[in-house]
Amino acid sequence: MAVRGRHRRYQPNRINRASLTVTAGGAGMALPLTMAGDAGAADVGTWNKVAACESGKNWSINTGNGYYGGLQFKQSTWEAYGGTAYASRADRATRDQQIAVAEKVLDAQGPGAWPVCSAKAGLTRGGGSPDLTPARAPSKPTPPKREVKDVKPEVTPQSTAGTAEMYTVVHGDTLSGIADERRVRGGWRQLYEANRRVIGGDPDLITPGQRLSVHGQGRRVSQDAGKPGQRAEDGTRQKAAERKAVERKAAERKAAEKKAAERKAAERKAAERKREKPRSSEAASSPTKQARPTTSSAASAPIAASPSTPYRAAGSSWSKGYHTGVDFAVPTGTSVKAVAAGQVVSAGWAGSYGYQVVIRHTDGKYSQYGHLSALSVRAGQKVGAGQRIARSGSTGNSTGPHLHFEVRTGPGFGSDIDPLAYLRARGVRI
Repeated sequence: MAVRGRHRRYQPNRINRASLTVTAGGAGMALPLTMAGDAGAADVGTWNKVAACESGKNWSINTGNGYYGGLQFKQSTWEAYGGTAYASRADRATRDQQIAVAEKVLDAQGPGAWPVCSAKAGLTRGGGSPDLTPARAPSKPTPPKREVKDVKPEVTPQSTAGTAEMYTVVHGDTLSGIADERRVRGGWRQLYEANRRVIGGDPDLITPGQRLSVHGQGRRVSQDAGKPGQRAEDGTRQKAAERKAVERKAAERKAAEKKAAERKAAERKAAERKREKPRSSEAASSPTKQARPTTSSAASAPIAASPSTPYRAAGSSWSKGYHTGVDFAVPTGTSVKAVAAGQVVSAGWAGSYGYQVVIRHTDGKYSQYGHLSALSVRAGQKVGAGQRIARSGSTGNSTGPHLHFEVRTGPGFGSDIDPLAYLRARGVRI
């Protein structure tokens, strides 16, 4: 059964992590089958490439998923191959120390310990030895780094600080929820723009422990705030303001839904008129001769599969509170096609979306294809409906091989529309 792919917080490829798992003490190691060869060794440049593939070359990464450091060691592997001689965990060790332990893993397990990234980086047994002299850990263990502990949002300091300038992300938070709670002017988009360097390229992906800059409006306290009558008046005004804010949001949501419904109806009517072609005079004069069914190349399915994660699926992992596209769970290497004619505006790496292609179509809409393993087009190239533009994969933040397909009214994130409705309006049934 195909794995249902969806966006998630960063964690390394499942295959990579499985091949690095050993039992405590090194006994009964789960080693992949490898061919006999010279002792494992690789130069620093090759290890840097493996780290770039595994963790974005972040040697001190710790996302809380049980795998640490630039080469994503499981704790049992780190201990079994002598890593604790340098540090208690891999993310607390230096690059040279992590490479020294990785050399031992490579000697014992071969490059199959990193099945995907070793191939990309050219990691093999018998390569050039790294010129490293990693320092041993001091005899007295250093105290572990303080880590941010997940707590319920209602008991965090931010929940009681009326005018706090910084906010620490906790489990279950979304940008839209934080923006509403802190009354950030401009909503979640402004909050994302102000913290893009902390969050990264995907506003759907925020992790516990991140410190975000916020500017809550708060409530100004006057000199008479301590008086009972003044406090009651302030409370009444606060409740009235909150009620108006709720009513305004409801009205905005209703107006947006109405506008979206009208746009979909107009697109559906336009598609129906486009499909209706007048019969020729010859066909009209001959009742026994039927008009041939029209076959249009105006639109195509992006991939030969059924959807897995639907559009607008709810979840706290997405900053808008829902999935902005539709996913198709398919094996890596499946052909991905342009849904309509247009011009490629982006083809390359896009952070949490991995390798992606974005196409601007003749109707002004944009289609996005994410988590790709290979690209067949380049920016500026014109493509036709049904033309292969890439192959599916699991790059970027992904739980498994799948295609993320999105349709937008503009080139950037946040202008999404229902992608399946867009295709159905053009005669494509999925």
